[in-house]
Amino acid sequence: MGRSLSMRGVEIPATIWSANALLVAPDVVVDIHRENIAAGARIITTNSYGVIRNDLAKVGLAHRTIELNELAANLAQTARDESGEAGVRIAGSLPPLNGSFRPDYVLDLDTLLPLYREQVAALAPSIDLFLCETMSHSTEAVAAARAASESGKPFLVALTLDDERTACLKSGESLATVCEMLQPFKPEGILANCCLPERISEAIPVLVESGVKITGGYANAFTNIPKDWLLGGNKETDGRLTIREDITPSRYADFAEEWLDLGANLVGGCCGTTAEFVEAIHERFSQRAQK
Repeated sequence: MGRSLSMRGVEIPATIWSANALLVAPDVVVDIHRENIAAGARIITTNSYGVIRNDLAKVGLAHRTIELNELAANLAQTARDESGEAGVRIAGSLPPLNGSFRPDYVLDLDTLLPLYREQVAALAPSIDLFLCETMSHSTEAVAAARAASESGKPFLVALTLDDERTACLKSGESLATVCEMLQPFKPEGILANCCLPERISEAIPVLVESGVKITGGYANAFTNIPKDWLLGGNKETDGRLTIREDITPSRYADFAEEWLDLGANLVGGCCGTTAEFVEAIHERFSQRAQK
């Protein structure tokens, strides 16, 4: 969503990222949802990844946290209704609450739980399932999963993996261990997301062995994510991340097909991908079905 918004000229500030579109371009959010549905997406994700109370507070908008989460869910509903694709499911995004890709910044469980419960309550009336995504540490994964499970709705947990180590979260924790930690909350599925597609290929067998109903992944198209990266930081490696030149829609579909061959049953795209990537995946799956 963030990449697509930026490509359409919508400002994506370092403070509240794609949440700004809810304020300045809600119609574009609907258009992007519709575009992905038309490309073949069967699950669309609410534009609530940037709707974080602590981040909104930085720009004086903390009082609109619930309102903006509700709006994100309603815009996804509008897109589904306008597309006429009633079978499309809407996933409510539950993001990291103190910065993405930074396990060292993860807040403690007692701080995270009420924040996730607030977001769950705001999104729940208008979504079909929750997506706890880009979880870099077991603590935030468990907090988001616990809050989502309390809603009674199905939910998926997507874990972001280390760029260099096999089957490890960015925290260094073993993927298999974190999968075990999530089992008591009964997730409908566990995925890998927003990391190199190569790391997802290595992770799929571990996810399949976890025994959950849904496994798979949705990668980013970045060259890498520096370990001390900050969206709004001042270091040379901070800010916008570099897109890989070799990750075309067709090449990405190659990875998605590999994940299916390894046992995955849900795939998609994360940062740096667009509806063109979804379309390439959809066409590839159609070809497989005809064989």
